Amino acid sequence: MQFRLNRMSLLVAATAAIFASSSAFAVDADAAKSLAKENDCFKCHAIDKTKKGPSYKKIADKYKGKEAEGFEKIRKNITTGPKVKLEDGTEEDHKIINTKDEAQIKNLMQWILSQ
Repeated sequence: MQFRLNRMSLLVAATAAIFASSSAFAVDADAAKSLAKENDCFKCHAIDKTKKGPSYKKIADKYKGKEAEGFEKIRKNITTGPKVKLEDGTEEDHKIINTKDEAQIKNLMQWILSQ
């Protein structure tokens, strides 16, 4: 149990550090939208309206003031492909983004949370 708590604390601290360092990180909206388009993210999400998944605005609103938690949740969804609940109540595996480039991933997460 102690190991699990320490591991979780480390993950939260790392995510917070990423977010803290993002204040000097300028979001490249065009690159984020391009990456989202290349990975068919807009099939389920839109910027300001609900589709199969929540809009990016709804996601950003949900994590306003809790950005570290938002980064952690988005990272998990786009890099590990867990089951996610869709707007209609059904579940499906979230698509894993086709990049390992941390700068691209960080930019996309920052862009989503800036909507």
